[in-house]
Amino acid sequence: MMPITYPETRRVDVIEEHFGQAIADPYRWLENDVCNDKEVAAWVDSQNKVTNSHLNTLPGREIFRDRLKQLYNYERFSIPVKKGGRYFYLYNSGLQNQQVLYVRDSVNGAGRVLIDPNSWAKDGATALAEWSASDDGKRVAYAVQDGGTDWRTIRVLDVNTGKVLDDQVKWARFTSIAWTKDGSGFFYARYPEPKQDTESQASVANHAVYFHAIGTPQAQDRLVYTNPDQQNMLHTLRITEDGRYVAIVSTPVSIGNTLTVVDLQSADWKPRKLVDNLDNSWLIVGNVGTKFFLMTSQDAPRYKVVTMDIAAADPVSRDVVPEQDSVLGNASLVAGRLLISYLADVKTEVRRYTLDGKADGVVKLPGIGTAGGFKGKQSDPETFFIFTSFNAPDVIYRYDVASNTARVWAQPKVAIDLSQIAVEQRFYRSKDGTRVPMFIVRRKDVTRPAPTLLYAYGGYGIPLVPAFSPDSLGWVEQGGVYAIANIRGGSEYGKAWHEAGRRQNKQNVFDDFIAAGEYLKAQGITPQNGLAIQGASNGGLLIGAVVNQRPDLFAASLPQVGVMDMLRFDQFTSGKTWVDEFGSPAREADFRNLLKYSPYHNIQSGKAYPAILATTADTDDRVVPGHSFKYVAALQAAGIGLKPHFVRIETRAGHGAGKPTDKIIEETADMWAFAAHWTGLDVKPAK
Repeated sequence: MMPITYPETRRVDVIEEHFGQAIADPYRWLENDVCNDKEVAAWVDSQNKVTNSHLNTLPGREIFRDRLKQLYNYERFSIPVKKGGRYFYLYNSGLQNQQVLYVRDSVNGAGRVLIDPNSWAKDGATALAEWSASDDGKRVAYAVQDGGTDWRTIRVLDVNTGKVLDDQVKWARFTSIAWTKDGSGFFYARYPEPKQDTESQASVANHAVYFHAIGTPQAQDRLVYTNPDQQNMLHTLRITEDGRYVAIVSTPVSIGNTLTVVDLQSADWKPRKLVDNLDNSWLIVGNVGTKFFLMTSQDAPRYKVVTMDIAAADPVSRDVVPEQDSVLGNASLVAGRLLISYLADVKTEVRRYTLDGKADGVVKLPGIGTAGGFKGKQSDPETFFIFTSFNAPDVIYRYDVASNTARVWAQPKVAIDLSQIAVEQRFYRSKDGTRVPMFIVRRKDVTRPAPTLLYAYGGYGIPLVPAFSPDSLGWVEQGGVYAIANIRGGSEYGKAWHEAGRRQNKQNVFDDFIAAGEYLKAQGITPQNGLAIQGASNGGLLIGAVVNQRPDLFAASLPQVGVMDMLRFDQFTSGKTWVDEFGSPAREADFRNLLKYSPYHNIQSGKAYPAILATTADTDDRVVPGHSFKYVAALQAAGIGLKPHFVRIETRAGHGAGKPTDKIIEETADMWAFAAHWTGLDVKPAK
């Protein structure tokens, strides 16, 4: 294997002292915005050229690309939202770059296009993001996302005429949209306008909830709620079904949240704190008058449903559905019933209850997998849910609550024989003896060790549940194995599972993942030199960390949009909101812990590393691309063997949301071809 000549990366003499320890940061200049810094832009161009020259030699690249186009070419529907007797939903005919918003005037009527973002940009990189229909179904407020950014501009469409109103709300970010009952306006969340030319990297703070009245300029929008004492909180909001209350959940992203309500019948809209600490999670399920139904982790790490009568001066919570043996994932008030989704060993079960907490049967699901949805009105007998699994594409069901029956509303056809795909769940032991679940997906005829892609996330209490993926099937169809490890840091087993992978416990996340790789090899699922690993965002951090800790275990590594510099993550965009998950580099105990596993700071010269293809995007304003740039520059400068260590930098794309279908296919084909080459997967044209 011949040495690879990488582009030369300038080193700078930046050394900072942290708690008596000198920390070198020789590639600090790569943090500069690629859109404004010509030297960084030139570095990106030279890196992409070297990466592409290698990818062009891989015979599987075109095969994966062509086959992924076929696998993606199927109809995709979102769960319909019923407003004013109309049904609003997103639809993609197959290879459209962006989802299109449709409406039907009856449940089984013909759909018509309301908003088609595919005409907004030649490269397909401008997306329809958050949207909400007014209660009467006459208007839709929708957010525009350009080039993958987290910033949003909200516009308003008249459903009857198709006309876009003059209303324009800018600088929304991490927002929901909630209409008033009378349709006179909507609530949303935004940040202060950043300084010019700093939009993509400026640190953001002071998230705030506003009300926009239709037909007025944004400058007149009413400030409803903010928390200047805790500038890094994020606020999500919803309006109750009766239209009386706005409920605001405020969180530092990771563990708990405060809960605030605004009574819209009051003249001053004065916010009232129902929960004023971050010890637990409190989420609104619905209300009957002043009695609120809530999901909470208080005294219930697997969550429970309680009520709280806010008419009282000092409201107290009362259990309605106590904590169960499974993890409560979601709850809805529909047609006089509580419909509650549970995770039982990472698989969905849906149980019915009366509003006083009595068991009322279960919702029969079509198989073992993931179900979601069940939103609707208490006066409406119908709701909808989606069901999916690794070998079952997303099917939308219309569910009648009174009869407890479900019928297919939308079902896609896919270009693969899913009966030949086997899915199994295994359990393995981590370093400290913890029992961890893992899903394994492969063709039924693959019974010998086969090149394997191992995926995980491990953070923020986000569980990895069974879901259909054309990407993973593109790998599995070639005879590879796709494995998903449900490591700690998620919420597969509730609050405690998250806590066990958070802050000072972060090493458990890496231990769980390493143990998954060792298990796959020990069980004869994966050959000794055939394990590739993949993870994105917090999962990209995971991949960078475990490669440093066990470079011998992996043949190929695919870290995507990863948080790679754990000593400076809080300096950019929304990074300060991650402190509750990772800890703060400004606190000594946290700094010591972060330094132990920070991917950028722990590359081990003298050890043979796997082949690495890092991926990021030039306009990612959530995890800025400087993380990946610095990490790859350090890899290329280190003495870590002859295998390639590349970065693939997408243009006009962000952290992931809103990425056009064609860019997804191109990137996945490149990653799979790279992993196949370095794990020995024999890629052949699909039959």
